[in-house]
Amino acid sequence: MELILNLIIGILTVAIFTRSLLSFVVPILGNRPHPLLVNFQAVVVQLTEPLLAPLRRILPTVGMFDLSPMVALIILWAIRYVLVSRL
Repeated sequence: MELILNLIIGILTVAIFTRSLLSFVVPILGNRPHPLLVNFQAVVVQLTEPLLAPLRRILPTVGMFDLSPMVALIILWAIRYVLVSRL
């Protein structure tokens, strides 16, 4: 059970970090980023959006920064800490 929980939280953590990085990289590439990069970004967004969308509705925006990935990571790591310490 602990292994599955760590795997899921690890995958979500990597996906959130990847989404954050891609949000900076794709606009830098201009109007025509590589199609594979666009497809990869779409997959990452589909994976992380169910976790980030509810947080985005609750959290205020700070200028142009989206704080939902940071809060999501803190929540995931807290869940890991609480559940693993009880297993």
